[in-house]
Amino acid sequence: MSTGTTTAGGPGGSSGGPGPEVPSKGLRAGILDLGDSVMLGLASTAPVYSLAATLGLIVAVNGNYTPLILLLGFVPVLFIAYAFRELNTAMPDCGTTFIWARRAFGPWAGWLGGWGVALAGIVVLANLAQVAGQYLWLLVGDGSLAENDLLVTATGVVFIIFMTLVNYRGIRLGEHVQRVLTYVQYVSLGIFALAIVFRITGGAPEGQAFDFEWFNPAGAFADPGAVVHGALLALFIYWGWDTCLAVNEETENPSKTPGRGAVISAFVLMAIYVSVALLVMMYATVGTDGIGLGNAENQDDVFLAMKDVVLGPWGWLIVVAVLASVLSSTQTTILPTARGTLSMGVHGALPAKFGEVHPRNQTPGFSTQVMGAAAVVYYVAMSFLSQNLLSDSISAISLFIAFYYALTGFACVWFFRGTLRVSARNLWFRGILPLLGALMLTAAFFISAVQMWDPAYGDTEIFGVGGAFVSGVVLLALGVVLAVVCRFSPATRDYFMARQAQPSEL
Repeated sequence: MSTGTTTAGGPGGSSGGPGPEVPSKGLRAGILDLGDSVMLGLASTAPVYSLAATLGLIVAVNGNYTPLILLLGFVPVLFIAYAFRELNTAMPDCGTTFIWARRAFGPWAGWLGGWGVALAGIVVLANLAQVAGQYLWLLVGDGSLAENDLLVTATGVVFIIFMTLVNYRGIRLGEHVQRVLTYVQYVSLGIFALAIVFRITGGAPEGQAFDFEWFNPAGAFADPGAVVHGALLALFIYWGWDTCLAVNEETENPSKTPGRGAVISAFVLMAIYVSVALLVMMYATVGTDGIGLGNAENQDDVFLAMKDVVLGPWGWLIVVAVLASVLSSTQTTILPTARGTLSMGVHGALPAKFGEVHPRNQTPGFSTQVMGAAAVVYYVAMSFLSQNLLSDSISAISLFIAFYYALTGFACVWFFRGTLRVSARNLWFRGILPLLGALMLTAAFFISAVQMWDPAYGDTEIFGVGGAFVSGVVLLALGVVLAVVCRFSPATRDYFMARQAQPSEL
């Protein structure tokens, strides 16, 4: 493993000379450019699938105000994207939240932040594998094979293993695979959107005209509870853009390019979500009959319900788009989890084996294998234990995301606290906006937890409490247990005993 160093901007800014030295971990430096970074940020969110699976749920709560809700959900995400950008400028380490929280608040916060990133990745891989297995078999014959749980699970496992292998073999191979999958999903989604435009302009017999009232906060906030519920649903469909920060050490100009990629990808995602939602609403309406977005039978995938009406015999294209979306997200989800544990291994928070980089592939060899194996074990165990519990544990992802995003926002404010008065820019982008984002996400964490407590929230009930809440709390608590084990383990206890670095030293 390489022991060289690179430099990055310090906490006072990135333009005032050399910043802190960042130890090279042996990853392939400079292989990705800004375009690659943006592409990874877009692909990681599984935008086609996220929109297909969430749009109906938001419409059921907020009706025609759904476009406004999508914008409201974007606000805290954008604020946290600025926190990621600023922290990456000072500390371009692939450990992201782990290393930033450690430098701001100490080793325990860093360890738990790294656990939050890994946990969200492992659990969401189970969801992506499940959806990929189902959608592959929807393309075969009459689609009935998609109802075979054993076949779907086995197919999902194969997809996780394949994408783990792609990531193991090298960042450039992964980028090529990602580019193909991204083109497939966006071309298919573009054809779908154009078909809707042609049907609307051709005088579709049903539908509704665009109305600026859909963006009216006064009308939406007539039911504040619905706004909060919808915004929570919208908030987490943006998750994933931070993948481009996890590959910062493999990106050109690691202190600047990944942060720019994160912010750009967040804005592009917002534009895609709002524009596609508007088109679909105008064509299908928010009604509860037929292909209406408010129809409960369509809420699992509104695009699947519309595909034959919009595309006719070419309806399979939207199935391909969703399949490509979840496959690309499967690959890009493994990237940050593996690099996060790589950084934890390098810095001594995990056994040194996690910090090893494959000498030829220049990838986190051991960490990538462990993350892939953990995802397979979790997916198979939960699938055979209970499909309903698997679904509820996936719902708990919102807690993990809110936890480590909020931690990153607070870490940004605290780490840069001594520079906030230097300029108005610092005050806003390192202080006010990250703090607001962190507070919003903290509120989202507790509101989501309260909702999940209700047994009616999901599909399972454990000791009178919702299965989503129990699985989320158990998995988060497991991180505390593992941190305690590492605190007293000879291989990792030095990490917890190390003196906390101060911003002036970085």
